[in-house]
Amino acid sequence: MAHIFCTKTIIDASFKLLLDSGHSLEVWDDKRDGPISYDILVKKASQADALITMLSDKIDKNLLDQCPKLKVISQYAVGINNIDLKECENRAIKVFNTPDVLTDASAELGFALLLACARKIIPAYENAKQGKWRGWEPMGFLGKSLKGLKLGIIGPGKIGQEFARLCAKGLEMEVSYFGPSEKPEFAAKRVDLTTLLKDSDIISIHCPLTDDTRELIGENELRQMKADAILINTARGEVINQDALVKVLKEGHLHSVGLDVTSPEPLSPEHELFQLSNVLIMPHIASATVKARIDMANLVCENINNFI
Repeated sequence: MAHIFCTKTIIDASFKLLLDSGHSLEVWDDKRDGPISYDILVKKASQADALITMLSDKIDKNLLDQCPKLKVISQYAVGINNIDLKECENRAIKVFNTPDVLTDASAELGFALLLACARKIIPAYENAKQGKWRGWEPMGFLGKSLKGLKLGIIGPGKIGQEFARLCAKGLEMEVSYFGPSEKPEFAAKRVDLTTLLKDSDIISIHCPLTDDTRELIGENELRQMKADAILINTARGEVINQDALVKVLKEGHLHSVGLDVTSPEPLSPEHELFQLSNVLIMPHIASATVKARIDMANLVCENINNFI
């Protein structure tokens, strides 16, 4: 039987599958002990046949060199850019992730960010909370109407397509997308990146982080966007050059920005992005619904149990 190490506390009902199969399991109690350090992760991983990992865990060559027993890594996420896949392949270590089960939750969070940015929900709430609400004001917190606008999707995977469906069905938006290949199942027009940036009123990022997408959106790309565009990112923080984003926002370019991801994570509360009233930053919660997290936990355990 296998020994399994999980690097964070997750919904633990799913562990029954592993335990009933006779496997041993150790879970790092991050609620009590804080995030696991790299050194402790290496020590724990070196004794494991299987790992349940998070995006915050660095699974690199150095760690893998010290894990002679390791057979499988089951990532509690869709993205796997924290794992050295080439080194895993060299060692015949199988890597799984959790596609599909968090599609709806992630798309819904992107939609929530869009609404919050367009209608200035957080600044309006803070105004009321701080006792500055003086009654109904005809010029107070004027937002951006969304119905019928043009939406550009960067990364037309399942989450990007579901986000587009919410916008198209709910707000009658016209959708185009930029991606490496045609998506016949996606009822939208494929365009080049420049066209998407210049034409879209709303731009939402859903692509994986790769060498090709790292800082895909830099200063030049940001300036190609409409001055009153809304930018949403629920993919990976590194897809956007944050220094360039701060620069153009300070110059008054872009209506607003909604981010569920940053670089690094967590982002320091002293970072300039937090000082800008038209930027909304979430602590990477796109998949944070009870249903999605249960489904993710089930899948990471099933992946291990079916493989070992």
